[in-house]
Amino acid sequence: MTIKKKTLNLHELKVSCQNCTLADLCLPHGMRSEEMEKLDAIVVRQQPIQPGQHLYRPGDKSHSLFALRSGALKSYCLTKDGEEQVLGFTLPGELTGMDGLCGGSYESASVVLETSSICELPFNKLEGLCHDLPGLQRQLLNVVGREITSDQHMLMLLGKRSAEERLASFLLSLSTRYKQRSLSATEFNLPMSRQDIGNYLGLAIETVSRLFAQFQEKGVLKVNRRQISILDMDSLKVMVEGCVKQTMGSAM
Repeated sequence: MTIKKKTLNLHELKVSCQNCTLADLCLPHGMRSEEMEKLDAIVVRQQPIQPGQHLYRPGDKSHSLFALRSGALKSYCLTKDGEEQVLGFTLPGELTGMDGLCGGSYESASVVLETSSICELPFNKLEGLCHDLPGLQRQLLNVVGREITSDQHMLMLLGKRSAEERLASFLLSLSTRYKQRSLSATEFNLPMSRQDIGNYLGLAIETVSRLFAQFQEKGVLKVNRRQISILDMDSLKVMVEGCVKQTMGSAM
């Protein structure tokens, strides 16, 4: 399915980049005004993309990074058996497509979970711009560093934590990410399904549903389908911090 694109004029791009409410989360963070204008000139803004559409699939020729302005995306890869393995979820202000920076093709897929607005940064223009703009190059390195840290956190999550701790950690992560976007840290919608959450956390969907019910019974959460209200943030933190202390103790 072909995704329609349009290139914005400079004034429109200034609205979406220099004056964007997500500027502190996306690439323009820490860049000077003149650097941001040069970045604006290469950005391509896509028409709203509907749920189920892909930005790219495994094996597609890599051509761009994608910055999410609104909506939500899911990244996944396919196992040798053709099964889907969820790698993570992209929220507004975050980038996807970094696995296409080397090798010439994307290793993973990115699919839209809810109607999304995307800013596209073509590799062929971004590479040349990085040579001219040290601020942009530093920010790209920061983004790659965050990605590596996220991968390390995921390995620890799956290797050291119980099912309860995994879900608590996932909810706290979402809470923090929404707060960074000046949204509520305690009330938010889950753009992903229970099945996607289970796949990402290495849990059966039945376990995920049971844990949500258990958290609600304990008064930690209020759950209404995909609407989540965190009623007892401290309890979630205790679950996760307890696991961190156990991990540090076993490593000593």
